[in-house]
Amino acid sequence: MDKLELAKYLLEKVGMPPKQQSPLCCLALLAMAKLTPNTPCRKASNDWIRIHDIISFIGGHYGATYAENTRETFRKQAIHPFRTAALIEDNGKATNSPNYRYRITKEFLRVIQNMNEDEGVEIEKNRFLIRFVSRHDSLSDIYASKKKMRKMPVRINNQDFTFSPGKHNQLQKAIIEEFAPRFAPDSECLYVGDTIQKDMVKNIEKLSQLGFEITLHDKMPDVVLYREDKNWIYFIESVTSVGPMDPKRIIEIESITKNVTAGKIYVTAFLDFATFKKFSQQLAWETEVWIADMPDHMIHLNGDKFLGPR
Repeated sequence: MDKLELAKYLLEKVGMPPKQQSPLCCLALLAMAKLTPNTPCRKASNDWIRIHDIISFIGGHYGATYAENTRETFRKQAIHPFRTAALIEDNGKATNSPNYRYRITKEFLRVIQNMNEDEGVEIEKNRFLIRFVSRHDSLSDIYASKKKMRKMPVRINNQDFTFSPGKHNQLQKAIIEEFAPRFAPDSECLYVGDTIQKDMVKNIEKLSQLGFEITLHDKMPDVVLYREDKNWIYFIESVTSVGPMDPKRIIEIESITKNVTAGKIYVTAFLDFATFKKFSQQLAWETEVWIADMPDHMIHLNGDKFLGPR
């Protein structure tokens, strides 16, 4: 039995649908286990790996060339179903993080390592495979719960949501829970995105009433708050690596809010002072800075007003 046949056999035995037994899915599984055509199953590994690495491994060892723009195909056809079935897990980083990785779960790794590839041997006798199949549903629940536990609960407009893990969303959570009560009391969140669910909260009706011109191509600020008693709108960028309120960003926001008559407040939020220092020279004048490590304080960049519309 060659490696492709072996992978297809395993995917079939653990109950994956026919679509997830395709050559692409079989090759993805072999790449994640680091199994070349000549590598014994007992040497399978479960190192953390990117989809880019999977594509490279397949091209280098199995002669099947997949372009980089097929990463989404791998993600949808192989990675997501494998993860749901507890064959693999991710490392809990934000999906847009360069450090996002996957690996085979330790339970399924034992199954692979104990496969006997010799012709004529009844590989159904693999006790680890029998155990995995018998526990398949419970394992799927365990890994689904594990992934859910990594999410960050947050309460927005008196409703419960969960942010995906990652520093960007950690900061957005702090903006909602720490910044807003202190500096935008009784405000309503009109927009906030998530690294996976882009428009988690998007009150198009209210934004339109206030004069926003929103198209599919416009990049909204990370968080938009509206304080009705003052008629102020807070445009807040959550910055961990890119995207502060620099002059270019101000112009972009002004272009979609040219009909907004409410007072506009521009805020760049950082997790800590060290990150603020890295971006301090890029920030636009007459904007505000909030640092999550020092939640009770604001930094105003010049001008004669403190925390007020431009």
